[in-house]
Amino acid sequence: MFTMKHNKFFDSKPFRITLSLSLFILFSFPSLLLFRLWPQPPSPFHRMPLLSLFTTRSTSYDVAAVSTPPAECRAGVSVYIHDLPPEFNFGLLEDCQHLNRFINMCPHVAHRGLGQPLPSLGRSWFATNQFTSEMLFHARLEGHPCRTHDPAHADLFYVPFYGGFHMSSRSREPDPVVRDALAVRMVEHVGLSPWWQRRHGRDHFITLGRTGWDFLRNPNPSQEIGANTLLHMPAVKNMSVLVVERQPWIGTNQHGLPYPSYFHPTTSGEMLTWQEKMRRSKRPYLFSFIGQARKGGGANAVARNEMMRQCAESPRCELVNCGDKKSKCHNPEEVLRVMTRSEFCLQAPGDSFTRRSTFDALLAGCIPVFSSRHTCYTQYAWFLPQDWRSYSVFIEAEGSKQMKRIEDELMKITPQKREKMRSKVIGLIPRVTYAHPNGTRLGFRDAVDVALEALAKHIVDKSI
Repeated sequence: MFTMKHNKFFDSKPFRITLSLSLFILFSFPSLLLFRLWPQPPSPFHRMPLLSLFTTRSTSYDVAAVSTPPAECRAGVSVYIHDLPPEFNFGLLEDCQHLNRFINMCPHVAHRGLGQPLPSLGRSWFATNQFTSEMLFHARLEGHPCRTHDPAHADLFYVPFYGGFHMSSRSREPDPVVRDALAVRMVEHVGLSPWWQRRHGRDHFITLGRTGWDFLRNPNPSQEIGANTLLHMPAVKNMSVLVVERQPWIGTNQHGLPYPSYFHPTTSGEMLTWQEKMRRSKRPYLFSFIGQARKGGGANAVARNEMMRQCAESPRCELVNCGDKKSKCHNPEEVLRVMTRSEFCLQAPGDSFTRRSTFDALLAGCIPVFSSRHTCYTQYAWFLPQDWRSYSVFIEAEGSKQMKRIEDELMKITPQKREKMRSKVIGLIPRVTYAHPNGTRLGFRDAVDVALEALAKHIVDKSI
């Protein structure tokens, strides 16, 4: 009797359901536990150190900066990244202390070139060095929705050579053959690729974080500045070269690329929040200048020193003299504080025509004032409007003649015109900004997007 009841119970439907659930939990739990403990394969950003997710000051867009699935490629072009040996890019970073003869670049090449985080400003802000654009472009392109891993489907081919870092690390090398050696090897390596040979490199491009002058060694030894001959090489002349300053007269294959500033948003919300903040910013100063005097009687030095003098003498100008050891010229927060309090920002040429400060000013919603057309107008045609009057002011230093009184010229611009120009400047911020490498669904076109679209059109035009 007992045996019969026992068999009926174990054959009952409730018992079978309970038994099935118990067995499922028993065998599934160890598997789930092993999955969580077992090392997972690296993400597409495995080379990028993890960043602390700083809380943004925006209350409307307080979201974590995480990688998202690739968005649709809006540039309409597929880009293949050549897989170069480490000696041409990441290997150079291993000796980061000697990438620049003036400063230790190790803090600046951290986080794929973003540099050290600035948590007081928000999670998308970094103390980015002006010479890291070649790293930032590479990092952004690795996770870009326009990237293809199949060269047969590529329209463009990117050569990730950190030529700027190599040049600056070898600028004191007395033997020009040694100074050029790595660049020569890079050209030889890429030249062996069937994808290079298909069009002799005309669909290839490279980015360089230094000025074009640094790769155009002067044959006159008395005018030698430590440059190499990368841009003189015939193979490289076939390529498109994106460089932070192009040589205006012979750089027909050179295209100006924005200097990086401090803002690297991951979402469109962060960008919109910053733009709105710049629109509402109170600007008690008419103009400002951040920099230091230059020695010598060259045109660039004369223009810069005159701008500094006029700023120092005007109560409407805020001057930050970088020649003062107590100045905070290299403090991003101080730079932004000054520029966001000014309606106009003076942009005198520095050691060369261009300066990173131009893009700091645009980021701060400050209307740039130029004294040389080569500081901006002949440089960044892909990124800035052809009508330079819509976003900037030009006060020419006419040869030996004294520069016009800057304050008087700026006061001629009506408040309504200033507001219109500032609105234009603020609208340009996205296209001169390097988005965070983890930002795949941005909702705006950043500097890399703009460059890819322009490159695609440029390559097509060269084929006609």
